[in-house]
Amino acid sequence: MSTLTWLFDLDNTLHNASHAIFPAINANMNAFIARVLGDADAPASADAVNAARLAYWQRYGATLLGMVKHHQVRPEDFLREAHRFDDLSAMIRAERGLGRLLKGLPGRKILLTNAPRRYSHDVMRHLGLHRYFAKHIAIESMRVHGRLRPKPSRALLRKLVAQERTTARRCILVEDTAGTLKAAKALGLRTVWVTRYLAAHPDLQQRTDAVSPPKLSKRPVYVDVKVKSVRQLTHHLHRLR
Repeated sequence: MSTLTWLFDLDNTLHNASHAIFPAINANMNAFIARVLGDADAPASADAVNAARLAYWQRYGATLLGMVKHHQVRPEDFLREAHRFDDLSAMIRAERGLGRLLKGLPGRKILLTNAPRRYSHDVMRHLGLHRYFAKHIAIESMRVHGRLRPKPSRALLRKLVAQERTTARRCILVEDTAGTLKAAKALGLRTVWVTRYLAAHPDLQQRTDAVSPPKLSKRPVYVDVKVKSVRQLTHHLHRLR
């Protein structure tokens, strides 16, 4: 039997991004979009910014893609401006024992995050979790046929499964975002929904999730295992093999 391949999301999966990081990203992103949509005299209004974000969410699954396509924004500029922090390390909140959990899980672990490489690298280093991952796939590397295809892109997930020389059945996606879980399940991947930080901050959904978030009290049909914390994964291994 082939080795399991674990695909771990980062924000609101391995740490609590809703505590301080997501609010900061949202403010940074709004300010950047306002500058892009505005003119020389003034930035765009909050209503115009929110309308654009919602429209690009729904159409492309990610605000970034809409800004690139319709406003000729460079992805690296958008990501840099959205992830500006005065003191990132002071904003990070995570549970204890994650390293022990990751070390004990059978199989290969890959970090698969729509966050930029520098930010995700800094968070993983701060948490001391980088050593448990064989590969780190950040948004800059999420390209299919040369085009940026971040989660929840099915084309991205297909490409990743093929590159890892495994099968969808032997891949387990651990994620807080409904849209990505739904896309993964449609391709045959095993899916784990992490709800701890969504329950604490239900209004702060990941910006790439174009699917309406399900009720936290229920397990959607596209979710194999629902856990409050990734620390509970070992208790559900029998349902994921």
